[in-house]
Amino acid sequence: MNNFTFSIYLVILLLIHSSCVISSNDNVNGQGSTPTVGKEVTSPSYDVNSTTSSTTTSLAPEFNARCPDNVECYKLGGECINCKYNKHCFYGKPNETSECQVKEDIKCIGQRKFNRTHECKYCYQLDKSNYSCDTTNASCQVINGQIQKYIAQCTVKHNVLCLGQRTFLKNLPCNWTSGYKWSTALILSITLGGFGVDRFYLGLWKEGIGKLFSFGGLGVWTLVDVILIAIGYVGPSDGSLYI
Repeated sequence: MNNFTFSIYLVILLLIHSSCVISSNDNVNGQGSTPTVGKEVTSPSYDVNSTTSSTTTSLAPEFNARCPDNVECYKLGGECINCKYNKHCFYGKPNETSECQVKEDIKCIGQRKFNRTHECKYCYQLDKSNYSCDTTNASCQVINGQIQKYIAQCTVKHNVLCLGQRTFLKNLPCNWTSGYKWSTALILSITLGGFGVDRFYLGLWKEGIGKLFSFGGLGVWTLVDVILIAIGYVGPSDGSLYI
């Protein structure tokens, strides 16, 4: 092989090598690659409204449940609207008119501003049929010779409008019952009082055991219990009223 032929062969090898290096660099840089067929490449997106909605629902599910969507605005309850009450209205006026507007977070159908009629009273002054109160109070005793009272938290009903706070505290008499019958307790006291059955029925276990082992205090305790139950002085252990 002469020098001229060798030089041509060397030039060809250099050209081939140079072509391979360029092709390799293009692939590394992501250029010249073939796009995937049937797949659309999109940039990531974030739904701000969706995120806000889910956050609101998780923080206040009870509020949203009482203020449903797709309801006529004027039918929404007091928790869902803000009203401009006239605090100088005539007390007890049944048809007082106030301008109300749906709260910003509530979705409804129709005009978001409207007039509503209501009674001119503060919420705590309403009739007891317009609100409900928590009557569970372990310290409330009703069988002790006099009527006691307890402080209960009350909430105005959903469809009632009134002035002031919709949740308030009220001093209520202890008049709840657990289902004990006065007639049953009296009959047990007369027939089986000597064995303490009347006390057991009322949940008074210590007194019942005392009567059982003392044979009704030799009859004296039995007679006294009949009188005390008959006049209502001895009642259920939880302090509730007879039915």
